[in-house]
Amino acid sequence: MSRLARLAATGLVLLVVATGLGGSARAEDHVMKIATVAPDNTPWSELLKKYKKAVEEKSGGRIKVKVFLGGTLGDENESVIKCKRGQIQAVGASTGAMASQIPEVNVVEIPYLFRNFGEVDYVIDNVLTKPIEEIFPQYGLVFGFWSENGFRQLGTKDKQAKKPADLKGKKMRSQESSIHLDMWKAFGASPVPIPPTEVLTALQTGTVDGFDQAVLYAIAASWYKSVKYFTVSNHIYQAAIIAFNKEWFEKLPPDLQKILVDEGRTLQAKGRKAVRKIIPDLLAVLQGENIQVYELTDAEKKVFEQASLPARSSFRKTQGKKAVGLLDAVEKGLSDFRAGKVK
Repeated sequence: MSRLARLAATGLVLLVVATGLGGSARAEDHVMKIATVAPDNTPWSELLKKYKKAVEEKSGGRIKVKVFLGGTLGDENESVIKCKRGQIQAVGASTGAMASQIPEVNVVEIPYLFRNFGEVDYVIDNVLTKPIEEIFPQYGLVFGFWSENGFRQLGTKDKQAKKPADLKGKKMRSQESSIHLDMWKAFGASPVPIPPTEVLTALQTGTVDGFDQAVLYAIAASWYKSVKYFTVSNHIYQAAIIAFNKEWFEKLPPDLQKILVDEGRTLQAKGRKAVRKIIPDLLAVLQGENIQVYELTDAEKKVFEQASLPARSSFRKTQGKKAVGLLDAVEKGLSDFRAGKVK
């Protein structure tokens, strides 16, 4: 078994997409199709199977879970829309994709908002969860639980990206999100919005010169095979959210609602710890594939951070009052955390 295969077998998971056909709330109709854009034999698929097993066991078989992999039920944005419309029961997608329908979620992915995982955990758990839970029903969704993709890094074909100028004029794959598009423009790059399921082809055909992505997903989706350089920039922290169609979820008996959420939140804490632990091994996998891995110095990271500020400014100017209010709360929470006022 290869080193990558052994890492995949550890059972880590992020970016789970849970979907299913709408229907009544009778016990025999509680069938939930679960899909992910990740392929089989990856950390995501392994933990997704654990979620399926836990939900079915805790519900006594009243919820039947069917797993679909590799984006067979649509890409992230499509799945979010289908869930919002009630065409499917639930969706789990990156916060970038979720923000396509719930713009307030963009706040999580503001470039260089977070410096480390300690800040991430404090803000996600203590500042954002409650208001996010209150916002989702306004869009026809119910917030379920968080998952994690991790800090996003830079993958490039022809040059190591050590400063924003190294990206100038480069066609960079961008997530289909305003905050991502604004960031690339601030770096001087030319963003090309492409769904995750189409990125590998775009890299192979030269449609784009590079991408940004968490190392875990870059390996699982084989994007790394089309680049020569990988820069550990930690420029965006990306979570994932599993949410349910509001109408469908509210028809479920309360005990089943609790199982769907609680089992996910149990995996939430375990997933964070496991994914973070494996990052050094994943970077070693890239190096073993003759990819030049470079970690930005604090000074180099500061240059990127300063260059990204127009994206945060654009967020404040273009997003609604609630989104700006969330950013204010996050910045206040980060200030308190960094000052040692909270733990």
